[in-house]
This record gives sequence, C-alpha cells and structure tokens, in this order.
Amino acid sequence: MKYLSSLSFIFLLNLLILASCSSPEVDNRDHLVFRYNEHANITSLDPAFAKDQRNIWPAHQMYNTLVRLDSTLSIEGDLARSWTVSEDGLTYYFKLRQDVLFHKHTVFGKDSTRHVSAKDVEYSLKRLTDPKVASPGSWVMSNVKRIEAKTDDLIEIELEHRFPGFLGLLSSKFCSVIPREMQNLDFQTSPIGTGPFKFKRWEIGEKMVLRKNELYFKTDVKGNTLPYLEAISITFLPDKQSEFLAFIQGKLDFLSGLDPSYKDELITTGGKLSSKFEARVNMDKSPYLNTEYLGFYLDSPSTEIQSQDFRKAINYAFDRDKMIKYLRNNIGIPAHKGFIPEGLAGQTTVKGYSYQPKKAKALIEKFKKETGIISPKLIISTNPSYIDLVEFIQKEVQKIGVQVDIDVMPPSTIRQKRSAGQLDNFRASWIADYPDAINYLSLFYSDNFSPNGPNYTHFKNDTYDRLYEEALKVTEDTIRYKLYSQMDSILVEKAPMIPLYYDEVIRFRSKSVSGLGINPFNLLDLSKVKKSK
Repeated sequence: MKYLSSLSFIFLLNLLILASCSSPEVDNRDHLVFRYNEHANITSLDPAFAKDQRNIWPAHQMYNTLVRLDSTLSIEGDLARSWTVSEDGLTYYFKLRQDVLFHKHTVFGKDSTRHVSAKDVEYSLKRLTDPKVASPGSWVMSNVKRIEAKTDDLIEIELEHRFPGFLGLLSSKFCSVIPREMQNLDFQTSPIGTGPFKFKRWEIGEKMVLRKNELYFKTDVKGNTLPYLEAISITFLPDKQSEFLAFIQGKLDFLSGLDPSYKDELITTGGKLSSKFEARVNMDKSPYLNTEYLGFYLDSPSTEIQSQDFRKAINYAFDRDKMIKYLRNNIGIPAHKGFIPEGLAGQTTVKGYSYQPKKAKALIEKFKKETGIISPKLIISTNPSYIDLVEFIQKEVQKIGVQVDIDVMPPSTIRQKRSAGQLDNFRASWIADYPDAINYLSLFYSDNFSPNGPNYTHFKNDTYDRLYEEALKVTEDTIRYKLYSQMDSILVEKAPMIPLYYDEVIRFRSKSVSGLGINPFNLLDLSKVKKSK
C-alpha cells in the first residue's frame, strides 16, 4: 500500500505539473496528452548525444534531419526537399525546404523564430566533430571531407571515399539540425529544433513535458496540421515493475519491450498477448535491428579473455533456443549466426554457434592443459534488466567447468565502465543507426576503439580492417554484401563477442491510442498519434 500511495502521489503531481504549463483550453483533456515512462532516464536533449533509445526518442520529437527513413527503411526527404549525387559518388547536394521554422524562442529576437538555412545544417553537422562537444556520434562524420552552405537553401557535402550508406547515416538523430544560436544556449533549459514537439519543462529525474509545435511544417494526407496531440508527458520511474503497474492502471499510454518482472503477466509463453488484457491493450510486434550480445574486452590481461578457445567454449555452452523460449517468451530470434541481425543483407554464410556442451567442455579442457589454469573464471557484467538471461548463461557455463560470477550494476555505470575498458565481459546491445550492416561491423573496426568509438571489445584484425575499408568504397550492393559476410564470418571465428539473440520490437499500447505504428528501429514517432476520449 505504501508503494501504491507513492505512485498515486507521483501521478497526481505529474498532472499538476502538466496542468501548470497547459493553456486553459487543454486542461483535463487527457486524450491530447501522450504519456510514457523512460526508466533509464534521459541524459541529454542535445542530438549530438542521441546515442541510445532513451535520448533518441525525445530527440525524434524535437528535431529533424536532412533525410529520414520511412516505415520500409527507404530514404525520404525531411528538411531536404531534394538531393543529387555526383557521378563519382563523393559529393551530395541537398536543396532545403523553405517552409521550415525553428521552435519559437526569445533568442531569435522580435519574431521569436526564423527559417532553417543551409548555414544551420553546416553548423549542426560540423559540431559533431568539435572536440569541445565530444559527441559520441563524431564517427558519423569520419568519412566527410567538407561541408559547405552554398546558398541559403543549398548544402554541399563531400566525402573522402564513396559510401552508399551515407544517406542512411544522415537519417540518424546525431545529424539533427539545430539553429546556430544554440551555441549560446543550454540544451537542458532551451533546446530548439524544428520537430512536431517543442521543449516545455524538464525536472531532472522526475518529469519532462514537450508541447505541440504550432509551426510544424508537415501535414497529414488530408492537409491537416500535425501533430494531433497537444503534449507529451515523460516520467522517469526507474523500476520496470512500477512502469508496468502505471501502464496497467492507465497512467501510461504505452509500454515498450519485455522485462522479467512482468513478461509472464502480459504475454503467453508462445508470445501472444494474455487474454485478460485483450479488452484494454493492443500488442504490436516486428523485427528489430538490434543484436543483444556479451562482449569480451580483448585488451584485458585475463588469460581467459585472451584465449580464443575459451571464448568459443562459452559460445557453445548454452542453449539459445531454450533461453528465448522460456526467458523471452519467444520474443526474439536465437543468434545462431554472426553479429549482423536478421533483416539486413550481409549475414555470414558460415555456421554460427549452436548448443554443443561436449564441444564446449573439450575446448575448456584444452584451455586448462595449455595454460595450466585449473579453475578458469569469467565475470559477466550486466544491468538488472538482464539478470535472468545472465543467470541462465551462468548455470549452463558452470557445467563445462568455468566459474562464472555476475556483477550487477546500473545501466549508466556499465556504459561508463564498458567505454573505459574496465569490464572483462559485458552484456550490451547494438541498435542500428542506419539500415546497413556496416553499422554493426563498425563495432569491430580497430580505428573505432572506445572511448573514441563503438569498438568496446577492442577487437583488432588486419584482414577484417582491410575488408571494412574496402566495403566503404564499393557501390555495388552484391559485392558489398559479400564483404560484409566475410567480416561477419571472421567475428564468428575469432569470437570477440557472444551473440545472444536478434531482437524483435514489441509494444503495448492503450486501446485509446492509434497512429503509433511500429518499425525495425523501434523509433518512437508521435507526430501522427491520436488518442480517443
């Protein structure tokens, strides 16, 4: 009862906060407010730091990019109304829409806003590589030689090398366009974009409120202005069980993903919505460009981590099919291939890792004999949301003669330590920034060593690096995909990580919510969402 009282108090407080920033005509009109919870907390509204889902979702409501991906992962214009590419594939020319205004703010003076110009695009993209900003998305611009605003509505981008996936890369939220005036403002109190929603209030650790952007440039197919909603209310309940309870009580409109604390309550072991929620809840599911894995930090002094036989043994030691069936209720695809997920061209054609405990045990015996280590050990670091998966792996791996300890820490801590190379083995995931397999393969390119890039394992292989660099220059899809497959095969052979499963997007929404949609990036797009009364 103490918990319920606390939750009720928080909910009432949230309503009061929202009411305080609402105009009289929208007070108490719940059907105009979309409510969701971000349990991992939002750390920044600066799109240069939109590196994970918690920051990407609000960034997507507030900012636009030159181009974007539609629901089929095809490129379409966003701020750019058209573009052309030079014959050599090195130079891109973008013509901007001329009807896009920034969110109103006093920094713009008397008119409180202004049109987006090519200078803003130039500023936003160059800012990603500014050492003072220290954006984790700086790698997005690593192949860019020059960015120049030619006129108010024409931006030119020249690449060092041809890269067919460049347009997809520009659709990432890192490449969101902000006004040049932001260099004098704070993203915590005055973030300015062009998206369907604008910033209203952020109470750190408690609540964030975004309001409808009355100047938004997009309309629906009938010509009606978007968005339909008046506001977005984001809470920060850190506990997934609390989030689930708030959703069931109708205090949240949306729930994304599965958590062990409520998965058996919501869905059956066959992956279907539980019958007791069918009258109130809709469930949506689709493939997800996300690979869940355990990464080995290969610069670790640990003899176990340095041993390829040891790493392969762990890969063979547990049953991925059983894990997905009983711990994920059949949500997700067991990772029996490489690191590239289902749905992207370029997956390895070699056989990946299946459940072979005898082979795993033989590899461990070989390791013991060669190293003289009688009792090999492994420490797996994870956050609380994945403790059930890691405990399953722990029990299976211990059967082949390896002592496994689990180090549970908050998500923010594991991210910091992973980037700093302080974890021998860590649970992680990689959600695609753009729809090309090179995005996944970049995690193992040696020039991308963390903390300056996403290569958290510090994997280095000369053949892999050569294939990666060659793939960046090839424009013929079939040739690129062959190179991708070769790289993925190297990852299977060298085992710098343990692929667990290729995820699926699963969403639960109130029956009152429509127009939400679902996509392989699990991108939350609220521009066309409606709520019935």
